[in-house]
Amino acid sequence: MANEVAWVEVVGKDGEKLKSFYGDLFGWKVEKVPGDMPYWTHNPEGGGVGAGVGQSPDGQDHVTFYVAADDPQTVLDKAEKLGGKTVMPVTEMEMVTFGLFTDPEGNTIGVVKNQQN
Repeated sequence: MANEVAWVEVVGKDGEKLKSFYGDLFGWKVEKVPGDMPYWTHNPEGGGVGAGVGQSPDGQDHVTFYVAADDPQTVLDKAEKLGGKTVMPVTEMEMVTFGLFTDPEGNTIGVVKNQQN
């Protein structure tokens, strides 16, 4: 479904610590993503919003939510017209296509389109 929160990401300096914290706190079953990136995902059974936890590339702590959209580029363009700023252009990865923008107050928000949809 478009324009709904589809993913939440919590990253920081110690991805392993975050993985353990959120896994233990909420009873999340997390899976390591393939490769060397210190990042784990939680995909809830029976519905709900998935989450990723791990180490941030820049070592900074932050939480980002991602909104599903039919066309991420259209959302980035509209965000800019409304006073936001694109901080990561639409990027295609193996399982997902996404981009990032900041709102007028500087909060980073993601927009995502699953390749499977």
